[in-house]
Amino acid sequence: MKKVITYGSFDLFHEGHYNLLKRAKALGDYLIVGITTEHYDESRGKLNVVDSLMERIENVRKTGFADEIIIEDHVGQKVEDIQKYGIDIFTVGSDWIGKFDYLKEFCEVVYLKRTKGVSSTMLRNKNRSIIRLGVIGSGRIARRFVPEVDRVSGITPTAVYNPHIESAQKLAEEFDLEFYMDQLEVFFDKVDAVYIATPHETHYEYARKALLAGKHVLCEKPMVLKRAEAEELFDLAKKQGVVLMEAIKTAYCPGFVQMMGLARSGVIGNIRDVEACFTRLTRSEVREMKDKVYGGSFTELGTYTLLPIIKLMGTNYREIRFDSLKDDNGLDLYTKTNLIYDRGFATMKNGLGVKSEGQLIIAGTKGYILAQSPWWLTRSFDVRYEDPNKVDHYNVNFLGNGLRYEISDFVYMINGYEGRTFKMTPAESIAMADAMEKFLDSRKS
Repeated sequence: MKKVITYGSFDLFHEGHYNLLKRAKALGDYLIVGITTEHYDESRGKLNVVDSLMERIENVRKTGFADEIIIEDHVGQKVEDIQKYGIDIFTVGSDWIGKFDYLKEFCEVVYLKRTKGVSSTMLRNKNRSIIRLGVIGSGRIARRFVPEVDRVSGITPTAVYNPHIESAQKLAEEFDLEFYMDQLEVFFDKVDAVYIATPHETHYEYARKALLAGKHVLCEKPMVLKRAEAEELFDLAKKQGVVLMEAIKTAYCPGFVQMMGLARSGVIGNIRDVEACFTRLTRSEVREMKDKVYGGSFTELGTYTLLPIIKLMGTNYREIRFDSLKDDNGLDLYTKTNLIYDRGFATMKNGLGVKSEGQLIIAGTKGYILAQSPWWLTRSFDVRYEDPNKVDHYNVNFLGNGLRYEISDFVYMINGYEGRTFKMTPAESIAMADAMEKFLDSRKS
């Protein structure tokens, strides 16, 4: 008897799950299905699991394909199970190609082609459909983003749009997306929500068209470059009854959220100064170093350093000043921004041609918080006091490249949970756009 084993969370059971189990069963005579616990799902980077373990077990059982169902709850269990049950074939979906080749030492490994798109016909007892996500743009950030969508339950990448159809086709083939197109209206018909990953100056128009089409929008930073545009888009989203989110991934990472909460708790007293630095050395041929209107250090990195300042010091600064070192083409290689508040100060440093120590310091009347580079991917930070022997160190879980956290909150908000809006509020996004507008105006003058 040929034994086959497969694993998964099988959350929000759908046609893709059904087809996977059907193909797995066809590989042998006896199929064992391992279903992950909620705790193990989170530890391996799967967010937003909706169905309980018992519901997921029952959904798998009802297919009739599983001869035996087991629970997976720890790292290394696959090797244990393969040996324990005398497995001949291990199989999972093709989105995991190569990840389980190490099991070839113990049995045959088969990667089954995934089902493109996700049918709602087999879904759920919670009256929610899996969100079909479309990507506008097919550049660097889109390629980092799409794989992260698969790490969040309740949403699936479905389509990509690019006015250059060859570029859209390349991304679709690379990530096995169901649709690619160069006609925006057709694209909107295929999706429920969009992620905008295009050059800065195009964000406003794409977001506006998507909102008018009734689509939820997650837009890369900076969302827009003018205050009035941000205000208009949030008003339009409210009118249309859809979600609009700015995709500053730092804002949604657990470590950053914890650090902001701790800073506001009073543990370091009243906050009087925030210093945030983010620099990197960038090749001269890339867009952000060549676009004479919208490129440069501040437009590329300023949203990151402005984020903790706006969070902790507020949106109502009295004065903002920009000092830049410029390239021959007029773009800022390095910009130092100073903000003056009624009860404190803030400093931002951003560079694409100058490298500095990328740290975040939050100074208070009782102590300070220090987050070392890369603080925008917050994995740890210290709370320090007058007594140098007293240091509180915090380590926080950080999964993947951080993008799955913003995707997770996007899904939660689409499904009607508003408890996460504090991580990036409309007022904060509007303040970001206001600062961008002031910087671009100062550069022109």
